[in-house]
Amino acid sequence: MATTTAAVTLSSDLLSDAMSVSASTTCMKAGTTADGLDQMEHGYVEIASGTAYDIIGNTPTASKASKLYVKNHSTDETYYISVVLDAQAVGRLYGGDWMFIPANFHDANADVEITATGGTNKVEYALFHEGTTLVAS
Repeated sequence: MATTTAAVTLSSDLLSDAMSVSASTTCMKAGTTADGLDQMEHGYVEIASGTAYDIIGNTPTASKASKLYVKNHSTDETYYISVVLDAQAVGRLYGGDWMFIPANFHDANADVEITATGGTNKVEYALFHEGTTLVAS
């Protein structure tokens, strides 16, 4: 059985007391606690400022489990990418920032697009999903 485990550790000294939170989860197929996600699509692109790039132009089967990871590997803190999921702004990832979110690809328009700002951004991405065949875009 294939498994994908996501783990995050956050720590902060912003308050008078230090804070530390750790969490991990095994990414499972929809409706089960025994079968892990078994497919992955990934890539690494360099995107010039002002350029939009469609990360997931292919649509996994609707109502299936999908998790999306995106990281901006740029080292300049003024470079960022804007992330849009199904025409809805998710936010910005500045140099070194990353995100890991569940994603519901429910129709052919439910794609993920990123747009670079500031200079050439180096972006890594991966889609973990159930064993469905992605259709050609």
